Amino acid sequence: MSKKFPENFVWGSATASFQIEGAAKQYGRGLSIWDAFCDTPGKVESGHNGDVACDHYHRFEEDVKMMKELGLQAYRFSIAWPRIQPDGKGDINQEGIDFYNRLIDCLLEHGIEPWVTLYHWDLPLPLQIEHDGWLNKEIVERFEKYSRICFEQFGDRVKNWITLNEPWCAAVLGHGIGVHAPGRISTSEPYLAAHNMLLSHARAYRVYKSEFAHQNGTIGITNNCDFRYPLTDKAEDIAAAERSMEFFLAWFADPIWKGDYPAVMKEYVGERLPEFSAEEKQEIFGSSDFFGLNHYTSMLASEPTEDDKLVSDIAGNGGMIDDQKVALSNDPSWDKSHMQWNIVPEGCRDLLKWIDARYDRPIIYITENGCACDEPTEEAADNDLMRKNYYESYLRESRKAIDAGVDLRGYFAWSLMDNFEWSFGYNRRFGMCRVDYETLERKPKMSARWLSQTIAQNGENI
Repeated sequence: MSKKFPENFVWGSATASFQIEGAAKQYGRGLSIWDAFCDTPGKVESGHNGDVACDHYHRFEEDVKMMKELGLQAYRFSIAWPRIQPDGKGDINQEGIDFYNRLIDCLLEHGIEPWVTLYHWDLPLPLQIEHDGWLNKEIVERFEKYSRICFEQFGDRVKNWITLNEPWCAAVLGHGIGVHAPGRISTSEPYLAAHNMLLSHARAYRVYKSEFAHQNGTIGITNNCDFRYPLTDKAEDIAAAERSMEFFLAWFADPIWKGDYPAVMKEYVGERLPEFSAEEKQEIFGSSDFFGLNHYTSMLASEPTEDDKLVSDIAGNGGMIDDQKVALSNDPSWDKSHMQWNIVPEGCRDLLKWIDARYDRPIIYITENGCACDEPTEEAADNDLMRKNYYESYLRESRKAIDAGVDLRGYFAWSLMDNFEWSFGYNRRFGMCRVDYETLERKPKMSARWLSQTIAQNGENI
């Protein structure tokens, strides 16, 4: 059996607008909820913000050249909604359109396929302040209008679209435990926000398919999920692991691939879980051409005892409110990244197989996978063996999933470069290329050099 990945397997890297662009208050860009969150004392480590970030706005040509030199075939980036519509609902900001046109054209000139995410968490601030953001069903029409603008302006060249990035994070971290913008803490808001995100995704999908079919592109959604292994072989722990997966991934994937929320969520959440109308179910069902997956880590799941702290009490372990009634823990033998996330390569394989089985063999793209390493010096970054080994081991397990019949068609390493890591500011480095935040110089690390060789060999070196 060939060790190579399938022919036409897509090799890329990924970023997000707020994390790298900078120019946050320039060129007509409006404020986002993350600008406001950064300005709220105590919300972001070291008081960091995205005002400059990696200054990608001014340095994108240099960055695209670096991608080309690394041999990347595709680049996943997000469009900043406030750069397109500063208030989220009104006039177009032409300078924002012009910037993304320049970026897209530059990528294509270098033979790199753009993969565009419409929403990677930077909601225009006026939508939050004046309209309650994702909690207001009006957001569906707002997102439809914004999406249509992007399809009209960029769809002649962009053939790969992702509507939303990790709505689980936006809902749970943003509206459940408050560690992400807009910083809300609630037991009911995550479900309402998630509901409106799913409706917004479906509306954008239908608009694309009905009005822009001539562009011959594909469009999907990206969900994040850790894998959950049962702590023991007891039936209740096996059930807890499955329930945790359903609360994590099936919450967002079941409505699209099966037509409604998982039964276990209806049972455990009750009336706080909104219901889809018959028309909404029809609009959502089948509204993704592929299954976008962001995956980083795995945990052990068990039926909680009286002594267990439930998930919401364990900072950084997902933050899901207690409704799922699952206790999470770690295998002490697992290595951890600088984020204190477990490094469990086989979890990637088993998650891919779980998705394959539950959703009847969808086309899957790993749209993010990566590792934060403690890199206080340039020398430490240049020898990021942990990240190189992480990429290699997760890709090896991904290929095992392909050999088992999973239809995995691409891999995007997170992240192209060190960047603003949300509530951690610039204190966590995920980049395959180092960014010196004083000089903003970029420099590929060992992991980037290794991935470059891997792409050139289509994975035969793994």
